[in-house]
Amino acid sequence: MLSKVRHRVDGRLFGRTTNQRKALLRGLVASLFEHQRIETTVAKAKEVKRIGERIITLSIRGDLHAKRLALSYLPNRAAIAKLFSEIAPRLSGRSGGYLRIVKTRNRVKDSSPMAVLEFVDYEDVRKSSTPVKPRRHP
Repeated sequence: MLSKVRHRVDGRLFGRTTNQRKALLRGLVASLFEHQRIETTVAKAKEVKRIGERIITLSIRGDLHAKRLALSYLPNRAAIAKLFSEIAPRLSGRSGGYLRIVKTRNRVKDSSPMAVLEFVDYEDVRKSSTPVKPRRHP
């Protein structure tokens, strides 16, 4: 009897067709670049981390070909523009490991393990970009 073996078969399928899976991951990567931090399931976070780090590495190169390659995977001009102009210069000193997965909780509805996917310097960026206004007590 022949059995199916999955040698060297990589990636998660998420119970979706190829087009649905690509759309899901592209949307999550675009949201990650736009908001710098997203919460999703652990499995989706791991897949998005793989894709996101490849695109970030392209953006650190910064040339026209890298921008076109990034746009070929993620056709969201606003997200790619933000990645190349704001995020890549911030991460240019690193040689990898741009994203972090922090496991948070189990979702109430179906007990799926959830995680936060964020840039490793997210806390520094958040603190510097949002100045805290002093509260006035009347």
